[in-house]
Amino acid sequence: MVASRQHLAAPRVIRTEEQNEAYLAEIMQLIAKGSSLDAEENERLELLSVLVEAYEATRFTFEPPDAIDAIQFRMQERGLKKADLIPYFGTSSRVSEVLGRKRPLTLPMIRELSRGLGISAETLLGLAEPTTKPSPDDLDWSLFPAKEMSRRGWLQSLGDKASGAMEQAVRSFITDAGLQFGAAAFRRTIAGEAQSPATRYSLYAWLAQVVQRARVLKKQTKIAHYDHSVMSAAFLKELAQLSWSEQGPSLAVEFLNSHGIAVVIEEHLKGTQLDGAALRDLDGTPIVALTLRYDRIDNFWFTLLHEVAHLWKHVGDHEAFLDDLDASSEDRREAEANRLAREAFIPRLIWKRSPAYLSPSRETVLKLSHELRIHPAIIAGRLRRETGNYKILGDLLGQGAVRRVLSHQA
Repeated sequence: MVASRQHLAAPRVIRTEEQNEAYLAEIMQLIAKGSSLDAEENERLELLSVLVEAYEATRFTFEPPDAIDAIQFRMQERGLKKADLIPYFGTSSRVSEVLGRKRPLTLPMIRELSRGLGISAETLLGLAEPTTKPSPDDLDWSLFPAKEMSRRGWLQSLGDKASGAMEQAVRSFITDAGLQFGAAAFRRTIAGEAQSPATRYSLYAWLAQVVQRARVLKKQTKIAHYDHSVMSAAFLKELAQLSWSEQGPSLAVEFLNSHGIAVVIEEHLKGTQLDGAALRDLDGTPIVALTLRYDRIDNFWFTLLHEVAHLWKHVGDHEAFLDDLDASSEDRREAEANRLAREAFIPRLIWKRSPAYLSPSRETVLKLSHELRIHPAIIAGRLRRETGNYKILGDLLGQGAVRRVLSHQA
């Protein structure tokens, strides 16, 4: 049992494993209290977690993957064999030599791997991503997907008007949104299909629609004044535990609206492979946008908390994050958003010791779900991703459940 509050000693820097285990036990008991934690207990939980994280970081260090590790990870992720890499290396013997670390990567190989497998040149060669991004004056307005935008009702009715009128309608639509084109941080590799002009302009169009819809929501609903000081690990955890309810997605939208965050559900445009976004409107209103590309409970909740974490830690007045959560990224901000989302659902200190992690099964997942008061889909989805085994626990993912709950928003 945790000692009564008046006898709790102030947390100290951890020096011994015994002290670490004692703090872990207290963390478990505090987490078990869920939303009933008061402000002081929340603060103690956050502090204890930081201390344990710092202690364990000195015992377990992780090196970033090198180029060969990145290639092998992508092969495993896509189910590729060595023969599938021949187009990038030239011959089967070169594939074996490079993967065996007997032959260095050449610039042509790096170029083809970056384009074909979506591995950033920064990983393959240490190249920095380009810092120059298009400004509104540089845009080719004819490249926007005007017909699709019109079909979706984003533009005024144009009928069979000439392309010039269509282009002017697109220009007005994008300009009205007030996007700062040069500041959007796209979670994409620096080469390949995801950086094609068609994809880039589709992303701009989608983002403009998100902004326009957020403004309509502000007029139609009571979105509270946003106070950035409410953002904290406790805020993310409170949001995460709404997943315990069958109406969790709807409750989450209401919760964020009540804290001044506009939530928009907008289907992605073809080719963008987009899960969500985080940004601010010109008046400072924070916006979280979700595409529901995968209509699953696990994907909805992780994407939502990932984007809220961006709002908390990274989004400035002139910056947007657009995320494909299937894509690999070396951006530290993306890594931090992932970590904060994971910790809000299942603290790492609990995860690595849980029966669900050590012996994955329906029973252990449901047990951990009940203990943490989070939806079992979140645990099942994390297990599938971390183990690479996408054949397990599929019945727990809540396939098709999100759109049903959010039918009035989507």
